[in-house]
Amino acid sequence: MLQIADLTYRIAGRPLLEAASLALPPGHRAGIVGPNGSGKSTLLKLIAGDLAADQGTVAVPNNWRIGRLHQEAPDGPESLIDTVLAFDVERGALLDEAEHASDPHRIAEIHDRLVQIEAHSAPARAASILAGLGFDEAQQARPCREFSGGWRMRVALAGLLFSEPDLLLLDEPTNHLDLEASIWLESYLKSYPRTILLVSHDRDLLNRAVEKIVHLENRKLVLYNGGYDNFERTRSERLAHQSAAHAKQLAQRRHMQAFVDRFRYKASKARQAQSRLKALERMEPIAAVVEARTVAFDFPAPAPMPPPLVTMDGVAVGYEAGKPILRGLDLRLDQDDRIALLGANGNGKSTLAKLFVGRLQPMAGELRRSSKLKIGYFAQHQADELALESTPLMLMERAAPQLAEPKRRAHLARFGLDQQRVNTQVGALSGGEKARLLFALVTHDAPHVLILDEPTNHLDVDARQALIAALNDYEGAVVLISHDPHLIELGADRLWLVADGHCRPFDGSMEDYRDYLMAQRRGSGDRGEADGRNGGATHTAAGRKERRKAEAEARARTADLRKATTAAEKRLEALNAKRAVLEKKLADPEIYLGPTRDLMALQVKFGELKREIAAAEETWLAAQAAMEEAGA
Repeated sequence: MLQIADLTYRIAGRPLLEAASLALPPGHRAGIVGPNGSGKSTLLKLIAGDLAADQGTVAVPNNWRIGRLHQEAPDGPESLIDTVLAFDVERGALLDEAEHASDPHRIAEIHDRLVQIEAHSAPARAASILAGLGFDEAQQARPCREFSGGWRMRVALAGLLFSEPDLLLLDEPTNHLDLEASIWLESYLKSYPRTILLVSHDRDLLNRAVEKIVHLENRKLVLYNGGYDNFERTRSERLAHQSAAHAKQLAQRRHMQAFVDRFRYKASKARQAQSRLKALERMEPIAAVVEARTVAFDFPAPAPMPPPLVTMDGVAVGYEAGKPILRGLDLRLDQDDRIALLGANGNGKSTLAKLFVGRLQPMAGELRRSSKLKIGYFAQHQADELALESTPLMLMERAAPQLAEPKRRAHLARFGLDQQRVNTQVGALSGGEKARLLFALVTHDAPHVLILDEPTNHLDVDARQALIAALNDYEGAVVLISHDPHLIELGADRLWLVADGHCRPFDGSMEDYRDYLMAQRRGSGDRGEADGRNGGATHTAAGRKERRKAEAEARARTADLRKATTAAEKRLEALNAKRAVLEKKLADPEIYLGPTRDLMALQVKFGELKREIAAAEETWLAAQAAMEEAGA
């Protein structure tokens, strides 16, 4: 069992953890959540022994192997498969010893141990993990040094997973992955046989891969059962009860104090006043609920523009003459579109984004866009290219010299960059603050289209939710490239699959896409078995083609119903998010001490919202019923 007792750790005198405790039984999978900068990564380093605590203890069983992904990516002439196999140190040592051992008893011991650790299946297991993380058979045989840093970090993750440590410590493992590899990782971690502590802002990963949530809150560790959605619901209920109890206690204290102040010097009431005064002194105060400030995103509304914004007819695009990465593109983009690009890294999603933006020109075909079209392009690497010695206000002045300084400040404030932050050097900003600065820079001229390439890498869960809400309120078109399924599910209503040199609509939901990926990974052998269960005819290529055609026709018949259901779900989730905000405001004791008109306005708004939620629930139920009736 992992046991943390009264752990305290300070950085420059500021406590990140203070008398924090946690017990995690063997075999349990837990996600660590909390705002950026709260100390989640530091906690992993303390558990791994990379940092020493100021006070308290971290106890891990002596026979446990701790595995943690280090920042240094593997690099060398060895193939990817050999690089991953080398992570199992015991297997490598036993195989080396077996080659030179001469003592028959020792040789027998070595082979017994190799059988116990299933060394014979190690290459197949390593290849399976590499394939899940996006490396095909040919790539697995190539030298590690031929790959970029991001891909080599995937190899490091593959090696860590292959070594199967007793305590697996993961810090934002999906940051170097595309959506397809992230979905595979969810499935892999869900069945991991040992203990996991996982730091992530990926809501879907925290819902699917773990069974407990550790919340780093007020320098303490609070354990919740279930995934992230259950944690959020349970914590919200706890805070609501605490806030109501605090308000009730405040009212009680005021009432008792008023009696004391009025009668403490009156002889006939003095004893009662003294009794109440002692009761006040004995009353254990209930802490007020102080919610962390949620970062806001507020995209400026673009001017209306007649459709279509962009059209492509038979377009080919690439980086080298005569070698297109994508071809035959027949696409259209309108101002109300919300599109997510699916497909593994290297298939051309970023290439398509650059074509939309105008950073790449067509090699063939015709691309048409309005001369007045404004496009805001967010790419994560751009945050690394910001001038570190400049301030956000200086960068905004360079990007928008036509704006007066008050307007520049106001625009930065739309993305949570307050008066202090706008005058802070970029080099001193956190990753999340740099991302928000980049959002401000690319939207200063109210673009008609937002192209967002991995916008959430440095955003915590709350900031991601705020981004989803802002995108849903934004009046322009959105094209998303993201490894966050939750962002895609709630921020996009159309899916385009970029694969095999083409971009085509994917008719289905994110859940359908998960099923599609799993079917691909099972390979033709497994598909053959499944086909066999459906009757021998589908074993043939013609049978499979007919089956795919029938499935496509079935999806087409129910496409509108699925879209209506998805829209109803999004509407209901957005309304419930607004309801949670209002409930927090109504639970705040201060609102009852202020002007009555403000309280009444909140209560009226809350009543209207409840009616909207009821209507949205009816719409969703009707859509669900229609789906069931259609057999979708």
